[in-house]
Amino acid sequence: MSHRIVFLDRETLDAELRHPNFPHDYAEYSVTAPDEIVERLAGAQIAILNKVPMREATLRQLPDLKLIAVAATGTDVIDKAAAKAQGITVVNIRNYAFNTVPEHVIGLIFALRRAIVPYANSVRRGDWGKARHFCYFDYPIRDVAGSTLGIVGYGALGKSIGKRAEALGMRVIAYDVMPQDGLVDLDTILRESDVITLHAPLTPETRNMIGRDELARMKRDAILINTARGGLVDEAALAEALTAGTIGGAGFDVLTSEPPRDDNPLLALDVPNLIITPHVAWASQQAMQILADQLVDNIEAFVAGRPQNVVE
Repeated sequence: MSHRIVFLDRETLDAELRHPNFPHDYAEYSVTAPDEIVERLAGAQIAILNKVPMREATLRQLPDLKLIAVAATGTDVIDKAAAKAQGITVVNIRNYAFNTVPEHVIGLIFALRRAIVPYANSVRRGDWGKARHFCYFDYPIRDVAGSTLGIVGYGALGKSIGKRAEALGMRVIAYDVMPQDGLVDLDTILRESDVITLHAPLTPETRNMIGRDELARMKRDAILINTARGGLVDEAALAEALTAGTIGGAGFDVLTSEPPRDDNPLLALDVPNLIITPHVAWASQQAMQILADQLVDNIEAFVAGRPQNVVE
């Protein structure tokens, strides 16, 4: 039996994708709009996607579909209950960003604690050439060593970041909804951390888990880093905190709406202690190739009758 495979948003994966080891027909599209999904998946048994929404009304029009292979870890674009009811298996990618996300987080910690970006920008503006002395101290510089890192979400990525932070001389404390030895509560994270990094999934329970109250309980010079999901943080409250100077800074790789809308309150800010990158913490060349290989592994395992990385 030949399987029809369709990749709906190939442009989201900059890596080589090997051919599956079973008879198949393959089609790919750089991008797919919601109103193009049904036509493009007509007759397909396997859909590959990253951020293309698959809601119940769409799934009902795809009676041949048996597998949705997500080219990412997050699966919030899929109505998983509707997929399960229709007998569609959903699989995702796991444990591929074990270097790229931790390195991005560490990079943001250094950039913000040491004010690297505002100083580099000030030199580009010509401020150094106008200085009275050999250097100037327009932005506070704080050591990374000796500071406290609070990790919210202590899974594989959180633990990997913790190991790197300890090697840099940071004290590490962690919180997770799942009980583990040695963890602290969220209030302790907020009160004691010089840097807080978020690694929780986005669920109804975690949406806006960092809001005005939580930001107010952070240290005045603390930094908030989010490379997980934009919806974990109330962006309007964060914009207010940065403007008022009630926290020390923020480094975000994710926003609630991506690509962001023009009215996003963080993008309207002109402050030196905010760094926003375009959801690329996961996207080292090495990590993307690991992802691509695992994606095909997931598809081959499903066709062989041994599905892996199944999302319930």
